[in-house]
Amino acid sequence: MPPASRANDNRGPDISSQTVVFRARGLAKTYGARETAVHALRDVDLDISEGEFIVLLGPSGSGKSTLLNILGGLDAPTSGEARFRDHELTGASEDELTTYRREHVSFVFQFYNLIPSLNVAENVRLVAEIAANPMPVEEAVALVGLTPRLHHFPSELSGGEQQRVAVARAIVKRPDVLLCDEPTGALDSETGRLVLGAIEKANRELGTTTVVITHNSVIAGMAHRVLSLRDGRIVDVSINPNRKSAGELSW
Repeated sequence: MPPASRANDNRGPDISSQTVVFRARGLAKTYGARETAVHALRDVDLDISEGEFIVLLGPSGSGKSTLLNILGGLDAPTSGEARFRDHELTGASEDELTTYRREHVSFVFQFYNLIPSLNVAENVRLVAEIAANPMPVEEAVALVGLTPRLHHFPSELSGGEQQRVAVARAIVKRPDVLLCDEPTGALDSETGRLVLGAIEKANRELGTTTVVITHNSVIAGMAHRVLSLRDGRIVDVSINPNRKSAGELSW
């Protein structure tokens, strides 16, 4: 997997001097017990800096989604420590994790999960209404390039447009962290690049710390760092000194 090649461009923050926002040490997750035990994560150490764009790369079952879910407060590790800034995620109560997700984290998944009876603006406004400091709905929709579709319903949108609405919904609350699990997995390459461009724009313009799970090694060219996982472990970390924009990707 060759790194991309354009150093110190304007596509994201210089993360070398940024504050560490995620810190994990000895992170492990086991499902089941004894002979049926599945070790989803094994002794993972990880630091992620503010504003960093991380790609988690690896085959199915490598631990990518489990790691993302722990970082996002959707799951708890079996052992080890995970912290976001001054939030101790390990051992946090459900109420504490709910508050953490509401105030700091947004998610984009492979499937869009839009409400069919609401138009684009209304789907995005659902999140804006529960956020402490949301951006205007129209601004979030414009950021993903869908202003002409503001009053369209999901059934009137293509798959890629629906996914961009999902990105707008995720970023409208100005999250500190955007966690994306296979956001282009159900899309063709041209549409996928548009979705990745919206995620890239949020990282660049809002300074949102971004973690993207993918099977597609081409997408790794966008990242500041690429973490390759296998059998629940981080087996390789590569740095992209010269990152590609979403529009430069081809698969």
